[in-house]
Amino acid sequence: MAVGVFAQNVIHFARYLRAKGLDVDPRTGMELLTSAHVLGLEDVRDIRCGFRSLVVTRPDQLPVFEEAFDLFFGSGSRRRYSTEAESDRMVQSYLPVLTSAGRLDEEEMEDSSEQMGASHAERLGTRDFGELTPDEMAEVRRLISRMVWRPAEALSRRWRPDSMGRRPDMRRTLRNAVGPRGELLEMEFRSRRPRRRPLVIIADVSGSMEKYVELLLYFAHSAPARMGRVETFVFSTRLTRITHELRRRDPAMALRLVAGRVHDWSGGTRIGEALATYNRHWSRRVARGGPIGMIISDGWDRGEPDMLSAEMARFSRSVHRTIWLNPLAGRKGYAPETRGLKAALPYVDDFLPAARLVDLVGVIRLLESIPPQPSPLAGRLSRRGARAS
Repeated sequence: MAVGVFAQNVIHFARYLRAKGLDVDPRTGMELLTSAHVLGLEDVRDIRCGFRSLVVTRPDQLPVFEEAFDLFFGSGSRRRYSTEAESDRMVQSYLPVLTSAGRLDEEEMEDSSEQMGASHAERLGTRDFGELTPDEMAEVRRLISRMVWRPAEALSRRWRPDSMGRRPDMRRTLRNAVGPRGELLEMEFRSRRPRRRPLVIIADVSGSMEKYVELLLYFAHSAPARMGRVETFVFSTRLTRITHELRRRDPAMALRLVAGRVHDWSGGTRIGEALATYNRHWSRRVARGGPIGMIISDGWDRGEPDMLSAEMARFSRSVHRTIWLNPLAGRKGYAPETRGLKAALPYVDDFLPAARLVDLVGVIRLLESIPPQPSPLAGRLSRRGARAS
């Protein structure tokens, strides 16, 4: 589907839903277009889930939404809308399409022109968090709370009956051998139950992270609703557990509680000491079930590199995979040359930027693609990518 046609269909899709009684206004059209840009146009399933989260508020609205989505965008489970180049050009096509495609009344046209322009979506998707205005910060916070996650599942130790499983279920097979069908002796099979893998987040709130930490903690606040069990810690000169505070439904209230609890906010950075506290006092309590370990820091560390290296090695052994998010990593010409990062990177599986909305989308896609078993090449491949960035 051409980009211009896609954008036109989004407008008519919103009008159709409004005619069917859903609470859809011109601002919703902007949200739909922005979410399509953030999610990408590669897979119809991403678009369907993103649009559904924006317009469906009650169960009885779901059939209307599904009918409308299939009508305007097709029902293929893996249909691709456009090439990557077309996806990049989609943002630039918003405003011309909106001003020529519809018979919007004057008020809607003005609202759409202001809120659905190409520059608006492009800024929110690709601008550094440290450069956002207060209004843009509020919009980014709202978009983060509405991001669609489909975290990859792990395999638990529990088993379930599965006709397509590879492991024979001898107990059920022998049980079925008693009775009228006993002579057939049909073989039963089983497989491990899937489960959502836990997530452990350790975030740097030192002075060098001040421009980024608020939105990254909003991101951490949204994780439990998608990932299941999430444990969150912050550190500057010492480690503080904030899991309980982030359980508040209102993210603004949650962050206010975090700010009141953390007494070394915007202080110095001692990553090794913070990890040592986690490894000795928290790891056995919260690292059950093979969690994903996520460290958020720019790597500016005042501690001893040898200590950081030893504690990173211990941390990496307690988790299924170690992800390091660095707001500086996406900058042109950046290289992880600080002594702290040099000490930590040998134990990091994925070293990713985290300074823009598109960076957070990349983190979500990584979490969705993590295999149940670790790759033996994981650490080496990530370090090679970090040196090349």
